[in-house]
Amino acid sequence: MEQGKTIKIGTCGFGDFKPAADERERFGSKLGAYAQNLGLLEVNSTFYQLPMINTCARWQNEAGENFEFTVKAWQGITHPTSSPTWRKRLGKLTEKQRDELGNLRPTDSVFEAWEETKLRAKAMGASICVVQTPSSFGCTWKNRDNMSALFSAIDRGGLLIAWEPRGGWNEHPEEIKALCEDLNLIHVVDLLRRSPLSSSSTAYIRLHGLNKKEYDYNYDYSLHELQELAQKLHDLTKTYNTVYCLFNNLNMHKNALGLEEILNA
Repeated sequence: MEQGKTIKIGTCGFGDFKPAADERERFGSKLGAYAQNLGLLEVNSTFYQLPMINTCARWQNEAGENFEFTVKAWQGITHPTSSPTWRKRLGKLTEKQRDELGNLRPTDSVFEAWEETKLRAKAMGASICVVQTPSSFGCTWKNRDNMSALFSAIDRGGLLIAWEPRGGWNEHPEEIKALCEDLNLIHVVDLLRRSPLSSSSTAYIRLHGLNKKEYDYNYDYSLHELQELAQKLHDLTKTYNTVYCLFNNLNMHKNALGLEEILNA
């Protein structure tokens, strides 16, 4: 790998990480133990419910100075309240929020949702916010106009925005590329399924498994698949300065450590 190029490996959340009892005690917390194994974590619990800001600051303290967080944006930015992801959380919303949240619409409630997400990212020292749009957010003129209006108006506060489009967008790569260029977005992809289209100096990879259904997370990558992934990541460094690779499957911690071992060999 060329000098100045970096591949960073981590997981989306750390629910599958099971440290030994002595590790958890030695490093002060489950997160502290995780940070001894991997140097990157995408906090995706923020998608469902925003934690207290002092909780985010505590996480940063537990992980240590050399650890890096990325943050998944609160669903209030991306998912309308009709989405099943809201489930029991609807009762905590005002009537205005129920009407205005989601679909990257430039409404008061979405702007507020962005500001609240940004505060959590800042408390964790995160430099990247992942915005995942649902399959129902299709490649339409209305959605493109909303995206443009929102991302052109928000104060990013130094955050890079990484966009993971789902659903029909993947049939329109030229539209993805154009929006990423116009709005300064990082195109998030599963590298074993497709290649990133944005020209940012940063690439962001989220791996969900290779089942027939793309977002079926019950998957364990084989050694051969991890070796293929390692080569693809190396190839990306010819174009991108920094490549983030996050596992988001059932065996994510095991697979992340396996990939890191291959890359370090």
